[in-house]
Amino acid sequence: MHNGQNIYLIGMPGSGKTSLGRCLAAHLRLPFADLDQDIQARAGMSIPDIFAKRGESAFRDIESAALAAVAGRRGMVVATGGGVVLRPENRALLRDTGAVLWLDRPLSGILRTLRQDTRPLLAGDPAERLHALYEQRAALYEQTAHLRLVNTGRLPAAARRAVALLQATPNPSQATHTESEHDT
Repeated sequence: MHNGQNIYLIGMPGSGKTSLGRCLAAHLRLPFADLDQDIQARAGMSIPDIFAKRGESAFRDIESAALAAVAGRRGMVVATGGGVVLRPENRALLRDTGAVLWLDRPLSGILRTLRQDTRPLLAGDPAERLHALYEQRAALYEQTAHLRLVNTGRLPAAARRAVALLQATPNPSQATHTESEHDT
C-alpha cells in the first residue's frame, strides 16, 4: 500500500487533512505528523503570528524546511498545509518521497467548517478568499496528487474510502494519474 513511504495529505484549508490524517494513521498503525504543528514549533509562534510578524514568504520558507525534515523520515501519515503545493520544490519532494492523496472537499463544506476560523489567508471575506485560493491551487493539487478523494465531510466514511483507495493502488507513488472516489 505505501511500501514504507510517507502518505501525504494535501488539499485546501479545512478539507480535513489533519482530522482524516489522524484517523488514517491510527487505522494503518503508522505515526502521524501535522506539518502545521512542526512549522509552529520551528518558528516558536502560531501560524497567524508568523504571517503577521514575518510575512507569507518567511512562512513558506519554514514550511519547506519542515517538509524536507518530514520527508527524510519514512512510513508516516503527514497532514500538510494547504499552500505546501505553491513551491515547485515542495511538489517534487511530496511526489518523490511518498503517496500523495488530495482531499478535495466542496468549498461549501469548507466554508461551514471554517466560519469561525482565524486563518491568515482567509481574512476579509472568507468565501471570496477561499474561492480565490481554490482557483490558484486546484491545478497544483491535481498535478501533485497521485490519488484524489472527494471528502464531503463525514470523517469515518472518508477514512474508510482513503484506506480502500490506498489499498486498491498497490504502489500509489508510481501512479501517473489521479483517481476519484467519493466518501459514501
